[in-house]
Order: sequence, then structure tokens, then C-alpha cells
Amino acid sequence: MVTFLLVMLVVIVLLLIEIPVAFAFGIGALMFAAVTGNNISFLVPHGFNTASGFALLALPLFVLAGTLMAVGGISERLLDFVNSFVGRIKGGLGAVTVITCALFGAISGSSSAAIAAIGQIMIPRMVREGYPAGHATALVACSSVLALLIPPSIPMIVFSITGGLSVGAAFLSTIIPGLMLAVIYCGLNFWFLRNNTSITVEAPLSFVEAGKGVARSGYKASFALLMPLLILGVIYSGIATPTEAAAIAVIYAIPVGIYIYKGLTLQSLGDATVRAVITTGSIMAVLFFLFIMSRAMILEQIPNQLADALLQISDNRIIILLVINLLLLLIGMIVDDISGAVLAAIIFLPIVSQLGIHPIHFAAIVGVNLGMGNVSPPCAPMLYMAGGVSKLPLDKYIGPTLKFLLLGHLPMVLIVTFIPDLALYLPRTLMGIE
Repeated sequence: MVTFLLVMLVVIVLLLIEIPVAFAFGIGALMFAAVTGNNISFLVPHGFNTASGFALLALPLFVLAGTLMAVGGISERLLDFVNSFVGRIKGGLGAVTVITCALFGAISGSSSAAIAAIGQIMIPRMVREGYPAGHATALVACSSVLALLIPPSIPMIVFSITGGLSVGAAFLSTIIPGLMLAVIYCGLNFWFLRNNTSITVEAPLSFVEAGKGVARSGYKASFALLMPLLILGVIYSGIATPTEAAAIAVIYAIPVGIYIYKGLTLQSLGDATVRAVITTGSIMAVLFFLFIMSRAMILEQIPNQLADALLQISDNRIIILLVINLLLLLIGMIVDDISGAVLAAIIFLPIVSQLGIHPIHFAAIVGVNLGMGNVSPPCAPMLYMAGGVSKLPLDKYIGPTLKFLLLGHLPMVLIVTFIPDLALYLPRTLMGIE
């Protein structure tokens, strides 16, 4: 147990000095194996075998589909569609940003893709119309984590595979929390801007003209909106597995990007494929070393020791859940969402199983909590990425970010943790899980 904690401390130090995540965990895995006397020649094949599983093939396919749709012009169509509903209300552009990030998450499954595709458009646009630049940056950063909650979510895929859970059930567990969080962020956005007099708003349209605008933008965005329905439809109807659905998404994205939205050319198709390959390669390197570490941890019975340690702190279920949430938040602050999902499955899933917490409920807790960690300082990878888009110093957007997190995301973490039915209702209704 002490050895594991020291190794994790080394990994944290390596991450803080900006060693790439894959190498940091690789060094940690090798150190742990060497100190505990595990045969590395036994652990490495386990990493290869787990990383080459059929279910994990969904990950590169979803990454490629999301990249293709981002390059193909989908983000502009989604923004125009949502803007036709609320764009002419004070604070409406903020709501457009939140809702579009959720919709884009249903296509890309990636927070960073949502920031890149939506943030680069919406942050300058909000600033031009009088929004405080810090508010706009914070809103994009916080809304981007909706991509972790609205399926298909790449972190939920790796969490499910690592924990041996149903990918479809894990997808369903975060839908209601994700939609609730989107509503909360929209409400906070309107509340924070209620007294702002610098925001310019276009004159409202008549009911007929507004309806025509919605119809026009909806028609243009129809192929984009159809994609998540197609993906989830084939999964939950039993027509295809998540891996096969990911392949369908790629096959769908190419002709739509080339012939419908005309944002995808042969050159950009090649560039997008190369970017997706690079992204997938970096993810798989991280997963490979994490799978090695997880095997060594299981052989050393680290999850059981951690469970015993937590139970010694208190036998109160509420206290233990709060401690686990705090640890998940710290993990989310330090590493990216995918690495955090694997660590959560390795370290905490066996513990919550001993406590009688449903693993699919825990999947929702992990999704909501890691999302909060990814925009919480000091590391906050998604927050700094949004700051890079807006080119603002941290002190300009850290205040608005903390307001969104403390008034919106933190209450949602607690609600999901202590009201299991929010996470379990859809999996039980649609998939019949116990």
C-alpha cells in the first residue's frame, strides 16, 4: 500500500513538471512492478491483450468520426440551429454555447474537440456582442465537459471496458445528469448577465419569422442532428454493438462532410485522419501503461487494501462516498478525462462494489466528477485550453469559472452521488439492468 502511494506521488510529480501523461504512467507502472517484484514480461502482454480488445476499437472510430464532423462544418450548423431559438434573448448566446457543446459532445464524445470546434467560434462572437471575455471563456470551458456526459462519451467507453461493464448502460447513466447540468449552466449564464448593460441583442422577430428561421436552420442542421440519433439508435435497438456503431458513424460522417456540408475535401479528410490517428495513438499509449499498472495493482490486492483503509476512516456510507468524490476530483484535476476514467475503474470500482453501490451508478458519478476536475485548478486541462482560445490571462476567467463550478457543477456531483435513480432510471428502463 505504501509502495503504491509513493509511486502515485512520483507520477503526480512527473505530471506537474509536464512529462507526457503516457510516459508518466509508464514510469510509474515500471517502478511499481519492479518494487513489488512482479514479472514485467507477464504484465506487458496483459497490457497488449487488453488494449487490443474488440470493444476498445470503438475508441479510434469515434475519435475519427468526431474529427471528420468537426472539420466538415457541423459546428456552424449546430450553432445556427440553436441560435434560432434563443439567440435574440439577452444572454442567449451563452445558452447557445452550452446547448451546442452538449450537441457536439453527442457527436465527438470529446471535451477538447468541443472547445476547439465551439470555443473558437463562440468566444470571439460573445465578446463582440458585449459579453465579458472571462465569462465567455469560463462558459465554454465548463460546458465542454458535457461531452463526457452526453453519449457517445470516449471516457465512458474506456471506463466500461476497464471495469467490465456494459458500454451502453454506462452511456445511458450520464444522459439525465448531463441534460440537468446543461439546464443549470444555461440558468446560471442568464443570472450572471442579468444586470449587464453592455450586451447587444438583435431585435426580436415575429412568431412567423422566428418559425421560418428555426425551420431553415433545422433543415441545414438535420444531418448533423441525425448522427447521434443514428449512433444511439443502432446501439439500443440491438442492431449494432458500440464498436459497430462507431464504424457506422465514420461511414456516415464522410459523405455528409463532403457532399452535404461541403466542408470536407480529400485533403482535409487526410488531415483529419492523421489528427485522429495521432490522438488515438496518444490515448492508447496512456491506456497501455495504465492497464499494466492495473494488473500489478490487482496482483498486489491494492483495491482491497484501499477499501479497507476507507472503511477504517468511517463505516458511514455517506462519508465514504464524499471521500471517494474528493479523490475523483483530485484525479480529474491532475490527468485528462480518459486517464481519469481508467484510474477510477481500477482503483475505486472494486471499493464501491464492496459498499453495495451499483457500478452503473458509479459510472455516472465518475463522469460528472471527472468533468468538474478537468476545469478545476491547479491543472484543469480543459480550462487552460479554453483560455488558450480566448488568449486571456488566468485571473480574468478563474473567478467566473469558480462561480459556475461551485453553484452548478458541485451541486450536480452531490445530486448524482446521493440520488442513484438519476443514473439508473434509463439503464433500467431501456436495458433492463438490475
